[in-house]
Order: sequence, then structure tokens, then C-alpha cells
Amino acid sequence: MTDKVFNVLFISTGNSVRSIIAEALLNQTGEGRFRAFSAGSRPVGQVNPLAIETLRKARINTDGLRSKSWSEFAAPDAPRMDLVFTLCDAVAGETCPLWNQHPMRAQWSIDNPAALSGTEEEILKAYHETLIFLKRRIDLLIVLPAVKIDSLALRESVA
Repeated sequence: MTDKVFNVLFISTGNSVRSIIAEALLNQTGEGRFRAFSAGSRPVGQVNPLAIETLRKARINTDGLRSKSWSEFAAPDAPRMDLVFTLCDAVAGETCPLWNQHPMRAQWSIDNPAALSGTEEEILKAYHETLIFLKRRIDLLIVLPAVKIDSLALRESVA
């Protein structure tokens, strides 16, 4: 057994909903084995209030969440990332910053609930469904033994 803590970066375009929810979920449920971060290729500069409301309703800690650029994690003094997940198709097609440590990368495509229109009930349901989708993926990730957290294991187990 290893005591390694895996650093995980979740990336979306605006870093206001999906990646924020994923960061908060993994930090709370990762059992001390994971440290999660989030960033955006074009961050909007603020966390979506409905994302915060969705997390709070699920009793997920929202302290310290903020919208930030992925360039923050390419800086020389940034935490070394082990895993990077892109959460939208738009970001998957963009040229990401170069991470010197060459983290394992995977894509979990999920629609942005902030882009949806509809009734208040429909919109809140979309945010909740985003939370559930990400929780299922993260639950699969956190049960992997540390020795299995490599490119092949992640692609087969949680992609």
C-alpha cells in the first residue's frame, strides 16, 4: 500500500460549474488519497451560484472554490498533477498548457448545465444530474488501488 496523494486537475472551459463540482466532490470524497483542483481554458472569473447551491444541497464543502485559469497549473511552482480530466468536448480540442510531469489525461464529456434554458425546475435538475454524473465517475476513481492508477487502469475503469 502507498501513502501517495494523487493530485487531480479537472478542466472545463469556464471553470464555473462542471470542473468546480468535480473539484469539490473529489476533495470531500477522496478519502485523503486525492487532492483536487479545477481550472478553465477561458475562466469566467466566478463560480456559478447554482453550482454552489447544488453542492451545498448535497452537503459538499464549497469553501475556497474559485474560477481560475489552467495556466495557473502550468507555472513552475504549481502542484505536480498526476491526473488531468477534461470535462467538455470544447476543451478536449484545445491545446493545453504543457505540464512538465506529463500527467495521465482522460476526458469525461458532460454538458454544461449553465448553457441550458428552461424552467427553474429543469435547470436545477440539470445541475443535480451533473453532480450525479461526476459523483459516479469519481466514486469509480477513488476505489481503484493506488497501483492501478495508471493510464490503462483509468481508461478501462472510469472512462
